[in-house]
Amino acid sequence: MKDVKESLLQRTSVRRYEREAIPEETMEFIFRAIENTPTSYNGQQFSVIDISDQPLKEELYAITGQKQLKTCNRLLIFCSDYNKISLLAAKKGVEMPAFTDTMDGVTIGIIDASLAMMSAVVAAQAAGLGSNCIGYLRTADPAKIAELLKLPKGVFVVCGLAIGVPREQPDLKPKQPLPLMIHKNHYRQDNDKLVEEMEAYDEVVKHYNRTRAGGTTDNDWVAHIIDYYNHAMNYRILDYLKDQGYDVKK
Repeated sequence: MKDVKESLLQRTSVRRYEREAIPEETMEFIFRAIENTPTSYNGQQFSVIDISDQPLKEELYAITGQKQLKTCNRLLIFCSDYNKISLLAAKKGVEMPAFTDTMDGVTIGIIDASLAMMSAVVAAQAAGLGSNCIGYLRTADPAKIAELLKLPKGVFVVCGLAIGVPREQPDLKPKQPLPLMIHKNHYRQDNDKLVEEMEAYDEVVKHYNRTRAGGTTDNDWVAHIIDYYNHAMNYRILDYLKDQGYDVKK
């Protein structure tokens, strides 16, 4: 078992896996880490779909084009979930407010599911496994994926996590340096210096992309990320959320 320092600071996104199965005791460790995730109000506004069925993974791959979905040993899909508490409230005669129609309700479910996924990432890393977070499961064809996973009202996909025995050891990607990430007591006010540091980071990413192991590119950081933003402008997530019972009004 890796220690917490190595698990957190040496984590990389692994997209190629061996065919080797993950021992059930290792999966139990990952599940227990998920179970102990801190959540808003201890409301635990999330659920996880654990997928080991290969034909289902193949169907999800066909929708997304993400090969790691079909080659990973286990695929965990983290969902915002207000269905469970709604069912219990109805059984006990407690009136359930339209919390899913508020931005806070949507945000809390996303935060809880994301925290749970990070618990799983760290646990998998500590156990010597590789993992890869797959946000495209949220956006590729959300209605079809909800149908495949039989998601009831009040539940929607936040992100997927592919897990398996790693077949590759990717280079560690450069992240923004700490002065850009960690602001002291208030948000930084020195915009000129901040932009200068961001420009330097942009060059670091460009060098990494040109020299990394495996496929190389000429991508910088800022234009590549904004290109994703432009692509994502076409997603119709609000329509999907309404289909799943989240009619955001305030």
